[in-house]
Amino acid sequence: MKKYILTICCVLAYTQMFAQSFDLEGHRGARGLMPENTIPAFKKALDLGVTTLEMDVCISKDKKVVVSHEPYMNALYATKPNGTEVTKAEEASLNLYQMTYRQIKQFDTGKRGNVLFPEQEKVATHKPLLSETIKACEAYIKEKGLKAVQYNIEIKSEEKEYGISQPETVEEFSDLVYREIIKYLPANSVILQSFDFNVLKFWHKQIETKQYKNIALSALDEKTNPEKAFEELGFLPSFYSPYYKTLTKEQVQFCHDKNVKVVPWTVNTLEDMKKIKATGVDGLITDYPNRAKDL
Repeated sequence: MKKYILTICCVLAYTQMFAQSFDLEGHRGARGLMPENTIPAFKKALDLGVTTLEMDVCISKDKKVVVSHEPYMNALYATKPNGTEVTKAEEASLNLYQMTYRQIKQFDTGKRGNVLFPEQEKVATHKPLLSETIKACEAYIKEKGLKAVQYNIEIKSEEKEYGISQPETVEEFSDLVYREIIKYLPANSVILQSFDFNVLKFWHKQIETKQYKNIALSALDEKTNPEKAFEELGFLPSFYSPYYKTLTKEQVQFCHDKNVKVVPWTVNTLEDMKKIKATGVDGLITDYPNRAKDL
């Protein structure tokens, strides 16, 4: 009887450990439910029990680190200070890198909602600073007695945009972001990701030479080819984060054989979540953390 009880306890403990180890990441907070990359979205994701808050960062004219997916005001949801909607034709002229943060903050990015996400609540809000976001989330976690979370921060960088909608060098971009991270968070609670492998190579070098603390790096990949991605990087990242639709079980195993965790994006239906989890991934990124409760 004692042996039976011990076996049951071990199984339960293992099940609990497995559940806790699966990384549920709220994409841009919880984009399907609240305005993306805003403090209300991150608080919503925390309420829904995510283990990681995923967000994007750009740089303003006055070198502030701003939480935003695009380096411009998106016509889908941005409203100008005078109350009129940003149009598609105006996006290029509303380049965040050419605007001070004081100017950026005057634009609303939530009260219109987003037609691509009909469940998204309409909330008056703005693009926050990374520092503002971290402080608000950490205070909310403490206030609500929630579990600590990780921060998956993506540097939005493209080679063709160097010096146009972002700093001229990945070194400058990276240093600005790194200083904010280290000021407010322990290094082991952060993942730094990017599609721009020049960014990841620079961070890897800085970590290797101890110029940066040991922050986990994640390679984002639209083509879902881990072997090619690792070859291009020249090192093995802690995480590989591909588009979920083309990810195979064999690719997941290839990564695991190299001790690289796999966390695909952006998985939004429960059916797809179950399918992708069955491949053995270590977590997933979703706009709808509420749908993952049945995983």
